[in-house]
Amino acid sequence: MKPVETVDTHRAWLIDLDGTLYHALPVKVCMAAELVFAGPRVWRIISYFRAAHEELRQLAPQSENDEPTCSFERQISIAANRAGCDFEIVRRTVLKWMFEKPGRWLRLFRRRRLLEEIRRHHESGGKTALVSDYPARQKLDALGITSLFDHVVANGEVNPPVELKPAPAGYLRAAELLGVAVEECVVLGDRSDADGKAAKAAGMMFRHVAR
Repeated sequence: MKPVETVDTHRAWLIDLDGTLYHALPVKVCMAAELVFAGPRVWRIISYFRAAHEELRQLAPQSENDEPTCSFERQISIAANRAGCDFEIVRRTVLKWMFEKPGRWLRLFRRRRLLEEIRRHHESGGKTALVSDYPARQKLDALGITSLFDHVVANGEVNPPVELKPAPAGYLRAAELLGVAVEECVVLGDRSDADGKAAKAAGMMFRHVAR
C-alpha cells in the first residue's frame, strides 16, 4: 500500500502509538538490555503476552453476542495460563515491563518532526484521536503529548474497541467520537498489515510512517 504524501486536507487524524509516535527499535534495544537482568519468568510472561496479542489479531470478526476477545485482561489470562502463573502476577509484570519501564526511554526517541506536524494540525483546529491495541495513556504521559489528542481509543482503557487491528473497530469508534465522516479521516501508522488494512476496511486513507 502506497503511503499518502499529505494529510492536510483531512479534518481528522487517527494515529497509532507504538512505533508511530516514537522510534520503536531503540526503545526495544534499551528494554532488552533491562530484561537481561529481570529473570526467566519475566521473559516468559512478556513473550507469552506478546504471542497472545498477535494470535488475537487473527481471530475472525465477532458477533454481537460474543464476549470481546481482544481485551487486555484476555491477553493477560492467556499469558498466565501458558506461564503457569497467577493472573495478578502476570498483570503486574506486563504493566511494569511493557508500560511503566519503557516510559523513561520514550521521550528520548520521540518522532519529533511528526509530533510537531500533529501539533500544528491540532492547533489549527484539526481533530485528533489516538488509536492503539495496547493501553495508551501512560505512554502518552511519558511522551508528554497527551494534550495533542481529543480522544483515546485503546485496548486496556475504558470502552476499548471490540477487535484488534487490522479490524477497523478502533478507527471507526474514533471517527464517531470526533464526529467526523470516515472519508474525512486519515490513519497514521507504522504497520501496513495492521493500521493500513484497518484504514482500508474503515474506508479511510492511510499514511504510512516508516520505521
